[in-house]
Amino acid sequence: MSAVVKMPQLAAGEETATVQAWLVAAGDTVAEGQGIAEIETEKAVVDFEAESEGVFAGHLVEAGETVDVGTPIAVIAAEGEDLEAALAEHGGTAAAEAETEAAEAEPEADAEQEEAEPEESRPVEGARRFASPLARKLAKERGLELDDLVGSGPGGRIVRRDVDAHESAEPKPASTAEAAASVASAPASAGAAFEDVPHTRMRKAIARRLTESKGTVPHYYLSADVRMDALLDLRKQANETSPVKISVNDFVIKAVAASLQDVPEANSIWTDDAVRKFSGVDISVAVSVPGGLVTPVLRSVHSKSLSTISVEMKDYALRAREGSLKQDELVGGSFSVSNLGMYGTREFSAIINPPQSGILAVGAASRRAVVNDEGELEVATVMTVTLSADHRVLDGALAAEWLAAFVIRVESPVGLLV
Repeated sequence: MSAVVKMPQLAAGEETATVQAWLVAAGDTVAEGQGIAEIETEKAVVDFEAESEGVFAGHLVEAGETVDVGTPIAVIAAEGEDLEAALAEHGGTAAAEAETEAAEAEPEADAEQEEAEPEESRPVEGARRFASPLARKLAKERGLELDDLVGSGPGGRIVRRDVDAHESAEPKPASTAEAAASVASAPASAGAAFEDVPHTRMRKAIARRLTESKGTVPHYYLSADVRMDALLDLRKQANETSPVKISVNDFVIKAVAASLQDVPEANSIWTDDAVRKFSGVDISVAVSVPGGLVTPVLRSVHSKSLSTISVEMKDYALRAREGSLKQDELVGGSFSVSNLGMYGTREFSAIINPPQSGILAVGAASRRAVVNDEGELEVATVMTVTLSADHRVLDGALAAEWLAAFVIRVESPVGLLV
C-alpha cells in the first residue's frame, strides 16, 4: 500500500519549509532512513529521510517550492504497486498526466507561435489546469482564477511562484490616501543613500523566536564574577600534551554541564502540563554564521571529556558555517551557552531559547583588581557571566544555587577532568 510523504515540522514553531531538491526520481527504490529530499528549514538545509521503504512514485511539490508543514509532498508506493495509481491515490494524477501529455504531444502551432508561447506553459482551452495544492490554496485566497495563470512547472503545472509572479505583474494603483500615507511614513533622511537587505528565512526565524521568547518567557538575570587563573593554568598544562587544543569555551561548557549535575533541579524545562526534569545534560551552544546564528546541541556533555567536547564543537562550528548541520543536531537541550568573550565584550545578557529554561552569557576574561581572602588587593583574571533564567522553572534561590555551583566548578577546575 502506498504512503504519502508530508512536509515535516523540523523545528519548533515552524509553519512552512522549502523543498530545495529531490534526491530520488520516480521508479527509484527507497530504503527506510534514506534521504529523499533536501529540505530548507529556518536554520539549515537538511536531508529529509524516508520513514518507510518502497518505490518512489513521484513528487507532488516542485523543487524550490515552499509549502505548509503537513502538506503532501511525495508518494512512496509498495513494491510491485502501480506507480501512476499510487500517485493518483494521493492527488498526484494531475502532475503525472501533465508530464505524459507534454512528452507525447506533437507540436501543432507554427514555429513563430511556439517562440512566443512555449507549449509546456500554454493553457489548452477547455483543458483541466494542473496546479500544486499550495498554488490552488493561494490562488483561492487571493481571488485568482487558475485559467488566468501561466504554469512554469512540468507540463505547465502551476506552482506557488506562478501565483506570486501573476500578482506582482498586476498594476495596483495607489489611492490618494495610500499615497499620502506612504509619504508620511517615509524616513526622515529620505535623501540619504541606503540599501534594503531582504530578510532571509533565518533572519525572520531569529526575529520571530526571540520576540516570542521575550513576550512569553518571564526572564530574570543573575550575574557573577569568576576568577579564571586556576582554569587558565590547567588549560595551558592540558594543551601541552593533548593532541586536541582545548579552548576556554570548552571548559565553560563542561562546567555548565557539571553544575547542572550538581543542581539537578535546574536541569529542567517548562511544558504546558509539567516541569520536565532531565537526567542527562544536553547543551546548546550559540555559533555565529553569515546572516545570523544557530545553536547546535552537544549531547550528554556530563559524560564527555574536554577533548571530545572540543572536537565536537569544532565540527559543529565548521558545518554550521557550511550550512550542513543535520536537523537532529539543532533540536533539544535544556540550557544554552553564548560566549562573546572573543569580541572583547565584558558583560551582556542573552535571550532564552524556548523551551529551554536558561542561557549563560559569557564575557571576556580580563585582568582586574580584586580583594583576596586575606583582605589584600591583588590582580586576577576575572570573567563576568550572566544567567538568564525562566522564572516558571527556576526560582531565584534555585538559579542562585546553580550559578554558585558554576563558579565553584570554574574556580576549582581539576574536577572537570574527572
